[in-house]
Amino acid sequence: VENTSRHIEQGLAPKDAAIKAMAELTGPILGITLVLTAVFLPASFLPGITGRMFRQFALVIAATAIISALIALTLNPAQCALHLKPQTSERRVNGFYRGFNRVYEAVEGRYIGAVRWLTVHPRSMGCLFLAIVVLAGAAFARHPTAFLPVEDQGYCLIVARLPPGAAQPRVRELAADIDAVLGTTRGIKGWVTSGGYSALDSATLSNVVTGYVMYDDWDQRPAGFSQAKVIAELRERLGAIRKAEFAVLIPPPIPGLGQAGGFEMVLEDRGGIGPRPFQDVVRLILSNAREQAALRGMTTTFSVDSPQLHLDINRTMAESLGVTIDDVFQTLQTYLGSTYVNQFNKFNQSLQVRVQGEADHRRQLQDIAGLHVANRSGQMVPLGAIVSVRRMLGSELITRYNLYPSASVVGGAAPGFSSGQALDAMQRVAVASLPPGAGYDWTGLAYQERLAGKQAYFIFALSLTLVFLALAGQYESWTDPAVVILSVPIALVGIVAALAIRGFPADLYTQIGLVLMIALAAKNAILIVAFAKQLRAGGMPVADAAVEAARRRFRPIVMTSIAFILGVVPLLTATGAGAASQQALGTVVFGGMIASTLLAIPFVPGFYVVMENLAERRRKRRSVAGDAGRAPAQASDAP
Repeated sequence: VENTSRHIEQGLAPKDAAIKAMAELTGPILGITLVLTAVFLPASFLPGITGRMFRQFALVIAATAIISALIALTLNPAQCALHLKPQTSERRVNGFYRGFNRVYEAVEGRYIGAVRWLTVHPRSMGCLFLAIVVLAGAAFARHPTAFLPVEDQGYCLIVARLPPGAAQPRVRELAADIDAVLGTTRGIKGWVTSGGYSALDSATLSNVVTGYVMYDDWDQRPAGFSQAKVIAELRERLGAIRKAEFAVLIPPPIPGLGQAGGFEMVLEDRGGIGPRPFQDVVRLILSNAREQAALRGMTTTFSVDSPQLHLDINRTMAESLGVTIDDVFQTLQTYLGSTYVNQFNKFNQSLQVRVQGEADHRRQLQDIAGLHVANRSGQMVPLGAIVSVRRMLGSELITRYNLYPSASVVGGAAPGFSSGQALDAMQRVAVASLPPGAGYDWTGLAYQERLAGKQAYFIFALSLTLVFLALAGQYESWTDPAVVILSVPIALVGIVAALAIRGFPADLYTQIGLVLMIALAAKNAILIVAFAKQLRAGGMPVADAAVEAARRRFRPIVMTSIAFILGVVPLLTATGAGAASQQALGTVVFGGMIASTLLAIPFVPGFYVVMENLAERRRKRRSVAGDAGRAPAQASDAP
């Protein structure tokens, strides 16, 4: 539209202006479409969750880019020819547009002045470019990291742990105390507590209470409500209940990545340390971790202090009395646990029939000795004749990880710290506290974060390489794609600044935004390079062609950039479900586009001049070498 309007202002008819505009823009449109469809391709082949996230964006961006290109090449030129008309009088331009044009012309004048200075001083331009890129890269490398932003999914989890062996009356009392706290906390709509179940282990533990707390709906929440404030208040108020240990946790941002948000470290007994020494190691690590400023909510359900009964069977005596071991176990299961018999129908429901000893006859240790089991002859033999029972302490739940006995330690980042900083702090604690024969592994979100953190620079470099090769194929040149690629890293300044201003860590959405900015920053450079090549082919000197291309393309670059920046403002201010992810991606693109527009495009003409001069020198050297090679041959043919 802008290019057609420019040609109309120069005196062409609307139809001729549209045809000429498309002759100039077809190549850049195809190049931009190629970049947008190719930029996510390398990252989409990554394994795991990171690759899946990139594949979703790759599909959406590629589809929209292709559709947009088709419309730009077919429908838009026809609309321009039909609807754009030449301005016959200055009076038809209203005051707003006249004011806008005056401001634009002033900005354009300063921009062209900066472009001329950079093209005339290539060494200063190179030093300035290197300083910007190095400082931005160093700031990005030191920026806090995370895997995914903390999402408000409308609920949180409470895991409370009583001392091992706590009876059900104490569990019910603890659940009532939790109910009292939740009932007087603002912003909570409802909750469900379950005694005897641990959400962290997905297992039945008699001394654990798990609560699922639902927040008010987003449109009904009180002013100033935030998930972080609710969790901080619950931790403070529940911490006053001294009878139990509490952990208030958020759900994982992606279901299936662990039982809760934050991180999970698995400690492993790799050298056969033994249950009790291993418990001492776990407690030492928890104690040291709770002293770290970057860590909060550290907890574990691992314990070897649960009261248990150990039953020894005198197998020799059982054999002499004709009692099989299977019958002994079946008797214990039936009387102390229960045994399924059959089902019956009542009240339009199918109910189970189970056999179990009465509660009064299975309370004491001597009750086990009083049980009887039938031998092979059908005679009843008291269990006290063949078994002995003693009390002991042990683990209520035995877990293994990588085939090793293990214990899970769960925690999260303290306010003001990113999950990457929390993982680093926890790793330092583990390395300093673990004895020989013990090790650790990350699992769930923490494992994915460590895996994704190692791939960020690889993804960026690979995407840049693919874009460079795609443009090299289109332009049939190595220098023109280099001009486009050199403008991309400058956008990193805006990305780092935007993340720092909003206090966001560099997470997976930052990586997606970085890859997207490769295409968006390259788009602006492609427009300038394409017009400079056209002017250069018409005989204009290199520097003049670069400056003129920058002047002609400045208005469409600024207008499209402003439209794009305003388009991501709703992402910056997103609320409700998924708001954190939208804000993270919007912040990266918003800052990157501002930096790309204000800082990157003045460098593009200078890069073009430097690269074009290098290419011309190389062509001249080849031409001189070719002439020198032909001269001896001509001399030898002379008579």
